Parts: sequence; C-alpha cells; structure tokens
Amino acid sequence: MPIIQVALNVPVDTVFDYYADDASTADIGLRACVPFGKKLLTGIIIAVIAETQVPSAKLRSAQFIFREIKPLSQELLQLFNFCSRYYHYPLGMVIMNGLPIKLRNNQPIQLKKNLTEQRYGLTPAGALIKISDIPAKQRIARRLFKEFHDSTELSHHQIQQISPRAIHVLKDWLAQDWVASITTADKPIEANSGPPLTTEQARAVALMTATPNQFKAWLLHGVTGSGKTEVYLRIIATVLAQNKQSLVLIPEINLTPQLETVFRARFPATCLVSLHSGLNDTERLMNWLQAQNGEAKIILGTRLAVFTPLPDLGLIIVDEEHDASFKQHEGLRYSARDLAIFRAKQANIPILLGSATPSLESYHNALIHRYHTVRLTSRAIENAALPSIECIDTRADKPREGLSKALLAAIDRCLANKHQSLIFINRRGYAPVLLCRSCGWTAACHRCSSRLVVHLRDKKLCCHHCGHDEHFPRACPDCGNQDIAPFGQGTQRIEETLATHFPAARIARIDRDSTRRKNAWKDILQAIHTQQIDILVGTQILAKGHDFPNLSLVGILNADTSLYSTDFRASERLFAQLMQVAGRAGRAEVPGHVLIQTEFPAHPLYHALQRQDYDSLAQALLAERKTAKFPPFVHQALLRAESHVMQDVMNFLTQASHLIAHSDSIEMFDPVPAQIVRLKGLERAQLLVQSASRSQLQEFLGKWYIEINRLATHKIRWMLDIDPVEF
Repeated sequence: MPIIQVALNVPVDTVFDYYADDASTADIGLRACVPFGKKLLTGIIIAVIAETQVPSAKLRSAQFIFREIKPLSQELLQLFNFCSRYYHYPLGMVIMNGLPIKLRNNQPIQLKKNLTEQRYGLTPAGALIKISDIPAKQRIARRLFKEFHDSTELSHHQIQQISPRAIHVLKDWLAQDWVASITTADKPIEANSGPPLTTEQARAVALMTATPNQFKAWLLHGVTGSGKTEVYLRIIATVLAQNKQSLVLIPEINLTPQLETVFRARFPATCLVSLHSGLNDTERLMNWLQAQNGEAKIILGTRLAVFTPLPDLGLIIVDEEHDASFKQHEGLRYSARDLAIFRAKQANIPILLGSATPSLESYHNALIHRYHTVRLTSRAIENAALPSIECIDTRADKPREGLSKALLAAIDRCLANKHQSLIFINRRGYAPVLLCRSCGWTAACHRCSSRLVVHLRDKKLCCHHCGHDEHFPRACPDCGNQDIAPFGQGTQRIEETLATHFPAARIARIDRDSTRRKNAWKDILQAIHTQQIDILVGTQILAKGHDFPNLSLVGILNADTSLYSTDFRASERLFAQLMQVAGRAGRAEVPGHVLIQTEFPAHPLYHALQRQDYDSLAQALLAERKTAKFPPFVHQALLRAESHVMQDVMNFLTQASHLIAHSDSIEMFDPVPAQIVRLKGLERAQLLVQSASRSQLQEFLGKWYIEINRLATHKIRWMLDIDPVEF
C-alpha cells in the first residue's frame, strides 16, 4: 500500500507517514486530512513512498485526500523547503502559513463554477449614463458606477467587496442592459497607452527588458516622483505580451487601492487580483485560485503573496524594497523581499527592486555588482522639481502644542493658495503620556514595558503593543492629585490644534485608528484627489507610494526621537522615512516645500536630506557598519525567548549558548534583555549570533537548532530570527 508523507501545521520539524491506498505520485502537493493524536488535521502531501521507518503497527491511514483543486507545484514546494531550512522553522508550519485559511481546515473546497472567471463591464447604453443621473441617496449604486468607470471591468467578487448589496444593483443593471458579462477567455491582452517616457525611464525599461528570460536582480534607484511605477507598468506590459504572470509585492495594504486603480486603468482587459489581509477568507481563496490557474496575470500583494502559486511567472517587482514591513515579525520570521529574490532565481526570471532610499543591504549589493543598478535622478512630470527642504530650529522657534510659528505661517500661505498641506507625525493617539505633574507618575501598561497612550475622544488609555485599554483615572493613583494631563503630541492632538488655528480648513487625520473601517482609506484617497481636504495629518501610512498632485507643503514633527535610538538601523530608517514623506510634495505643477522641526538642524542626516543626497549618507553609514561589524558585512541570527519569569528566560539562553562548540568564524554574544523587556505579560530576552560567512552561520544554526529542540522548554517560548531587523 502506498505511503504518503504529510507536512502538518504542528511545531515539530518533521513530516508524518500515513497509509493511503488510493495515493500516487500525482498527489504530491495535494491536501490530505489525517489523524494526529485525537484530532484530524489537514496537511500537504510532499512525497509518496513505498517503505517507511515507522513500525506498521503504529502507522495510521489517511482519512481523505482532497483533489478538488490543483496540487502545489514542485517549484512552490521547493520554495517552502528552502524557507524552512533557511529560517529554521518546521516545514509543515511554513507551508500552511503560505496557504489561504480556507485550505488549512478539514473541509473540501466548494468551487462555484465560473465565479472566478465572471467579469462585467458597462454596455454602450451604460456608458452614456452620467453619475448625476443616479440619485444621491443611492450611494452603493453611485460607488459601483464609479468603480466601473475607473476599472472598465469588475469581477463578481470585486463587486461584492464594494458592498453585499452591490450584487442586487448589478442584477438590476443587467436587466436594464447597462452592464453585460464579459468572457475573458482567449481575450487578447491589451494595454492603454501611458504618458511619454523620460529619457531615464526609457533607458531603464530598455535595459530591464533586454534579457527577459533569465535571472537578474535590478535595483531601480529613483528619487520620489521619478516615475518608478510607470517603469513597472511598461515592463509588465512586455511580460503580458509573452502571456506570463507578474508578481508585484508592496509593503503595506494601504498602498493597494491606488496601485490597483493605476494597474487596472493601464491593463483593463487583464485579470488582476490582490492578495492582502483586507480580504475575507473567501475573497483571498478565490484570488489565490485565479493565480494558481494562471488566469490572473497580475498579482498585487503584501508579503504573504510571495508564496502564491504562479505557473507562468515571468517577473517579480518589489516596490519600496527598503521597507521593514517585508519582514514578518511573528511566527515564521521571513523576509518577503529575500524570498522573492530566491524565487526569481529559482524561476530564472528578472526581479526588480524599487526604492528612492534602498536598504543598505541592497545598496551594498549594487556597489559590489551583485545587483544591476538603474538610476532615475529627476522627476517624471515636466516642471515638477524635487521639494526644497528647510529645518526649523525649535530651540529658537519653540513649538506651541507641537507646531512652530514658521510652520503655522507656511500652512496659512498654503491655504491661501488653495494648495494642500501634510503634517507628518509618526505617533497616533492624542498624546504618548498621561502625566501627574505633582509626583511624576505616568500611566503605564501592566502587561508591557511601555506607557499607555492617551486617546482623548474615546476617553481611554491604550497600549499600542498589546491592545490593553482602560478608562481615564480621575486622579493620580500615587498621590491623589487630580491635575493629571496629557504630555506630548500624537495625530489626534495635532489635528485638534490645527482645527483651532484654521477653523475654516478641511482637516483629515490618517492613521491606523481612522482607517480601520473597510474602504475608509479608499474614501479618504478619493477625497484627497478631488481636493475635498486641505490639511492631512498622518503617520507613516502617508509616507510612501502616494501621489497627491495638489500637495505643496509637508511639515515633519518629532523627527529627532530616532536620533537617540540604540538601534544601529535608526539613522537609515529615519532618512528613508523623511525622504519618502518629503517626496509627497511638489509632484506635479505645484512646487513643493518641506519644513522639519528639529533641535539639531546641523545634524549630518538633515544636511544630507536637504541636499537630497542619499549616496553620501549611505556610504558614510556603510563605513560605520563595516568598522562596527554590522550588516551587510556580517550575517546575524537572534535567539529570542520569553516566559513569565525573566530568570527562566536568562537561564534558558545561557544554557543554549553552551550547547555546542563553534569555530572562530562564529561570534556569540551574551544574553541580554530585549528592548521592550515585557510584552503582552511575558518577560523577553535575546542572544545574538553573527558571522561574516552566511554559509558557516547557517551550518552552525542547523546544528544548534537541533540541540535547542532537545532542551526542556515547557516554561519557555523561543524562536530563531534569521537576518533580524529589530532588536
């Protein structure tokens, strides 16, 4: 009887053997429901064998093999295997992490026939209708109509995303012949014409399309507003002409609506799907299946999309490749950017890494010619220039309620000229601290080593690490003083201050709190582009990838906090963040101006920013890192551990440090408490290991991982973090 080897979603680094009388090698990559202990679990068949080391008396039979969808390809299974080996994480957990949630349970998938293929578009009669012909109270109908105009075609599940009631509107319009279903099968792939390319853009496209069917890693280093997206679109068009698929990875879900609109407008007849956490389980599964079937030609997604099955993959693009969001910080701590490079090499296709401020790792790889570099040094729109950047010395012009006189005057001029302003402060909430001025007490989270953030409108104190919240105290719990007050500024407080100074201005706050509702961010973007908003107040959500043509002023608050950080990556991240947010200004005809409030206007980082000189800062930081033996000149791994008692954590890490001998090429440091010592009620510490040789570090980690697994760790939760980006 054939025996199947199944990878299960359990924290054990092995596969499990089961009898399966109807199995064959064609079943490799399919899901199988098998008994595990007293439960039934679903896993992936990774091999079919004739013999096993498991005694026949202990070998159990598989319950069921699900054959309703295609198996995972050998290439994808190889990617999962590489991920498991490199990040030292159980294979079954790696695979199941990469699948849609609906494929992880013990139920067969009920495929709705033709639902994934069904698309709709306006008929000639529907195209004559104006949005003003639809009554204002029919908000869903108006929104659906606008989506048809913006996207030309919509799929069934895209219409469902607008609203469950949009399907009823669709049925009415089908009956009225406003809308008709469209068959996408055998439809020629066409692209709408884009704007004329600049000389630099044309050169970039020519270089990167010259060798389409071989692996090359390209670093597209272009200033903000230089038209990197247009370069992406032109290269994707050449890939579509070969009837191949393009995978576009973006760092955050908030970038999806704008990019999706741009891509759909350029390729209206091409099936495009999105994969991100904003989709429900059914939507994600349907999009995943369209990609697996080869029907979806453009796949736009966040980091988990790197595991999408793509039978005709011809190109991978990683936009904003420097962004730390490509690194997963819980569970399987993988880097989507690094896995994308492996996947491109595996498929022998080009990969394009785009950024205005490349990570120092990528910049270094370009310097040593491991990556091929293409530069875009000027803005793509005629007459659009890089913004002027000025530092406001807050020692002389002291801010009141977070805003200096110079910044307030600049906002006033901006309003007078009917231009938009953006005030950037990377701290949500009303204020970061609730303080008793009498005894110095501050509200702290009892579960984390952090202060509670004041959310004044909700009359709550919230922890942004663990989610704990509590009501405002009426008095200081230490001394009884009733004069307790918020200290510092967050987005909510800045919004309130601006409303006081500019009562006639239309102000919008954009942070995680204000964009929680589904489609909230999409609605805000629409309001920005239709100039229904005068002043934006926001966090890093606004910092990257967005194009606001009427935005002329960017004010940056609290930038100095990163200059005090103990993290060796702090300067790199601060420069990237400031360069990105500054790049939102002056992207069209409107000239841009950036004001940075700082106590250190002479700091080299701000000087480099004013000169828009990423190269000089990057080379200085690389020189520092080489001297200090920091990445990219060494490769690192961090053994993280947590428990309810710090002494247990330190004992475990100390014990782990003595498990095996290591050569002089491996450097192991002493265990230390984590930067946030207590998180979600657990005490945390870590142990750093590094080496100048990646292969020697991996060889050591492979042996060390086996020995750590043999330790008694019932009180400890631990994980290995390979290539950590946060300490």
